[in-house]
Amino acid sequence: MANPIAISKKVITDVLIIGAGGAGLRAAAAIKEKSPFTSIAAITKVSSAQKSHTCTAQGGVAAVDPKDPHDKIIYHEFDTWKGSDCSCDQNVVRRVCSLAWDEIIWLEHHGLHFSRSPEGRIMKRPFGGHTLNFGEIKAFRSCYEADRTGKGIQDTVYFMALKNDVQFYTEAVFTELILDGECCYGAILYDMNEGEFVECRAKATIIATGGKARMYQVTSNCRQNTGDALSIFLRQGLPLMDIEAVQFHPTGIVGPGILASEALRGEGAVLRNNQDERFMERYAPTIKDLAPRDLVSRSIMTEIQEGRGFLHPAHQLPHVMLDMRHLPDVVHDKKLVEVSSFFKTFLGVDPKVELCPVTPTAHYQMGGIPTNIDGQVQIDENTIIAGLYAVGECATASLHGHNRLGTNSLLELITLGRTTGEHVADYISQVTINGSSYSGDFTRSTFDKLLAVSNGSESQFKLRRELTELMNRCVGVFRDEKILLEAIEKLKELKERANHVEIKTKNLVLNQELLVTWELHNLIDVSLGIAASALDRKESRGAHFRLDFPERSDDYHYHTLCWMDQDMNCRLGKRKIDMSIYETEQGALKEKFGIIERKY
Repeated sequence: MANPIAISKKVITDVLIIGAGGAGLRAAAAIKEKSPFTSIAAITKVSSAQKSHTCTAQGGVAAVDPKDPHDKIIYHEFDTWKGSDCSCDQNVVRRVCSLAWDEIIWLEHHGLHFSRSPEGRIMKRPFGGHTLNFGEIKAFRSCYEADRTGKGIQDTVYFMALKNDVQFYTEAVFTELILDGECCYGAILYDMNEGEFVECRAKATIIATGGKARMYQVTSNCRQNTGDALSIFLRQGLPLMDIEAVQFHPTGIVGPGILASEALRGEGAVLRNNQDERFMERYAPTIKDLAPRDLVSRSIMTEIQEGRGFLHPAHQLPHVMLDMRHLPDVVHDKKLVEVSSFFKTFLGVDPKVELCPVTPTAHYQMGGIPTNIDGQVQIDENTIIAGLYAVGECATASLHGHNRLGTNSLLELITLGRTTGEHVADYISQVTINGSSYSGDFTRSTFDKLLAVSNGSESQFKLRRELTELMNRCVGVFRDEKILLEAIEKLKELKERANHVEIKTKNLVLNQELLVTWELHNLIDVSLGIAASALDRKESRGAHFRLDFPERSDDYHYHTLCWMDQDMNCRLGKRKIDMSIYETEQGALKEKFGIIERKY
């Protein structure tokens, strides 16, 4: 047996940011703007912050210029509310949409090179679900830097972090929150480079670890997106919110799952079935291929299930086709050169002359760690954990409800990243660092157990494959009671089998075998929470679609809270959906933010 795990080092900082993507580093910039002498440590699971998943975002960031003669902020608020299937929090929607243009200007002033029109204005493109005049016509609302907008944002906030002397710890993994009652005083980290576990004390801790969709067979998520923080929250007795809401992006490239950005359809690309029909006209007659992602994904799967799809000969995956042949060369060669080239790189298909195979790919989590509007983590609707914040895709304020509109993810990073950072700056000015001793029992017991297995009978690679196939089949685009019950039973079996995976390498330095086995446990934990929450929500809302309950029900007009006990049993609760725009507006405008029908 390996030597018992020990916490061998202690680090003290004013602010600990776990996750060094767009959300975490935008928060760091806001903290430094308000409190320049604050010490900040940023932890990233990868070898550099510039490898964060934010860099993969392609199409743009939604923002309405208050001087725009056609678009209005209220239209963006309406589209976000309608797109969420009436389940986002309206106070968060109002704050984010109102701050959007300020953040575009902030990014530009700090180095991001937005694409420009010949007149020198920031270029904008349409995206799914974004409209003018409350749904009448598509809106040009997405500001972009070619097809590398996420990379531009990440570079901007990363270089701001370097300028502000943020201390980076790379290839470091978050393993435990340091909690004392309803207060957080930092976290335990596994420093893979040094092969040691570190106690990091801080006045405030910000969780910004991003997505989790690696439990699915086809996903756009990077390898590191394994839901680590979400699993830790569940196992430390804290709730998650709305985790049944998993967004499948409709146009993942068959095989790798990499996105063929919605920007392609914004530029005029269309979806076709095996009868060469533009089938989205059947499902969303007004905005067709630019309908919200959940609707387009279900439409594609319906076409496939009714025999109008294709089967890819190499990957044996069902799919439809994205037609870009009619787009001008400037789209292929300049505007979206990287996305267009993905088809050549991964499938050997030339999008200028050939149809491109696409299929829904697990892409985004609308649910996650519950927070209030200031990013403070909540135990329930009225109770926060002092000193603990969450922002970005791992957090749920909730801007997206049960379905996110394209480009609102990058918008959330920069707006709520800023406001969370500002709140942290105020909070840390009023508190001191708690330096009392901490045992780290949760981390030590977790990793001691993993390393103690000898003569293990299971392979983590085989279990991971079984997990992804199970989640795709039972907790994917379409769900029902029978397959969700099957998923829960099988997930508990997988969890037990995962306890019999032997880690042959006992040295802790860069131990990838240990890391991937730990990640497997995290994925199973979060998958069980997804399945249990999906089983309890007996309706269809946004990305959560039940074949046995295909209509939205007012009985489920709330956020789902999910706790998990040590025996992997889930307890579910509720949090109220904020309706403050509806409650404060008058007349016809008030009706737009009520429980509205969702047609496109």
